[in-house]
Amino acid sequence: MFGTFNINYRSGEPIYQQIYNEVVKEISLGLLAPQEKLATVRELATTLGINPNTVSKAYQMLEQNGYIYSAVGKGSFVADSSGKLAGLKESTLKNLGKDLKTAYTLGVPEDDVQKLVDETYHGGDDL
Repeated sequence: MFGTFNINYRSGEPIYQQIYNEVVKEISLGLLAPQEKLATVRELATTLGINPNTVSKAYQMLEQNGYIYSAVGKGSFVADSSGKLAGLKESTLKNLGKDLKTAYTLGVPEDDVQKLVDETYHGGDDL
């Protein structure tokens, strides 16, 4: 099913996008394995206390981007996207390295960069 993830209802980010991001993160971390059955739209909507259409939109985006697949009458399952995720991680690290070099060149204090990293990895709500 799903690990526990939180939806920030006060965030400016749409709920369907938060669901999408959390599922991709759980797949990337190996918390959701290929071929694993996901909660139904209705189950997840009930668990999160949200409209099923919101969950449906997130699932549609996940399927369009190759993270999950649907089997008629059986449900939604995690796709094997390990190659895709490895490529995304590599390109993200390259881009992050470029951005850090730019920050360094512009004189952004290391403490500000570290604060952003800490907020991002440890619950920053402003992202």
